[in-house]
Formats: sequence, structure tokens, C-alpha cells
Amino acid sequence: MSSDMIPLLSKALGETVYMVAVSMVIASIVGIPLGVLLHTTGKNQILEAPVLNRIIGAIVNAVRSIPFIILMVAIIPLTRLLVDSAIGTTAAMVPLVIASIPFIGRQVETSLKEVPYGLIEAALSMGATPFQIIWKVLLPESMANITAQLTTVIISLVGESAMAGAIGGGGLGDLAIRYGYQRFRPEVMLATVIILIVLVQAVQFIGNTLAKHLDKK
Repeated sequence: MSSDMIPLLSKALGETVYMVAVSMVIASIVGIPLGVLLHTTGKNQILEAPVLNRIIGAIVNAVRSIPFIILMVAIIPLTRLLVDSAIGTTAAMVPLVIASIPFIGRQVETSLKEVPYGLIEAALSMGATPFQIIWKVLLPESMANITAQLTTVIISLVGESAMAGAIGGGGLGDLAIRYGYQRFRPEVMLATVIILIVLVQAVQFIGNTLAKHLDKK
């Protein structure tokens, strides 16, 4: 691989990390409370509200069922409205966030379901409010599982950010398509794949380490 590709690879990696990091932060701000709401409004839970739970669940399932490549194209008008562009790394973050929010919500809901209900009953018997139970029982007890689940979401975002390159989203996917595929340079394709593999391995290692550290068992 020629030396002129090194700066391009570095720039593309930076764009990918930027897209994934910012998208993950924004999606988590919405997705984690969404997961808490999905769990606590379920049957026999502290904020039981079956109708609300079914409505939110249906919306979450509907968004999750849309393939990411279709979602990117379908919300181009919304992307233009929000960031005044349909291409580039900032524009790519709009579908990344929208796709990740319901994914995070379901992952957090799954983690919260693993908290023994006996702990919640004990907190209720001591007069704890629903907010106190969420903040001091549910989230602390499930933090290790939530961390592991969020690691999975980050890895999914890495793959989706590469897919965003198909419509000019920037990052490693864009570089692989423009310089590797369209210019018939297989070494560029190989380099981007290797970088993505290393990036995913690093994310998985960090996520596993954090989850192990937070595990109280």
C-alpha cells in the first residue's frame, strides 16, 4: 500500500470513531431511560402501565425491524432538516442514533429483567419510591449486564458506520468504497477490514473488562 493512503486511513479511522462515539452517547441518553421505561411499565412492575408499555414496545419493534441501509435512505429529508446535509459524518450520525435508540432500549430492558424481584420487594417494604428503586436498586444491580449489552451496541454501530459509507457517510466504509472498490485497490479494502477488526476487538476487550469490574457477583 502506498504511503499516500496512510493519512487517508488515519482520517477515515478518526471519522469512524467520531461517528460511533457521538452517536453512542446521544443514543444512550435516550435509549437507557427508554429501556427503564419498558421494564418498569411492564406487568407486575413498579410503574405498571400495560397500554403504555404495549405502545412503546410496538414503536421500538417497528424501528428495529427496518434494515439500516433502508433507514438511512428513508430519513434523508429528516437528516437534511436536522444537520442541513445528507452526506458526511455528521449526517450519518442521524440514522445511527435513530437505529441505536430502540436497540439500546431493548438491551437495557433485558438487563433489568435479570435483577431479582426480591430486591425490589425489599426496597418497597422499606418505603422506597419508584425513582429510588430505579436509581438505587435496578441500575446498580444490572450495571455489569448493561455495560456488556452496550458493548454489543457499540460494535453494531461500528459496522453500521462502515455501511454509512455507501451513501457518502465518511469513515472507513466510505474510504473502502471510493478508494478500494471503485479504484480497484484491494489493498485498501484489506487495510480497512483489518482496522475495523482491530477496532471491534479493542471495544470488546474494554467492554468485557468494565463489565467484569462492575459485576458484584
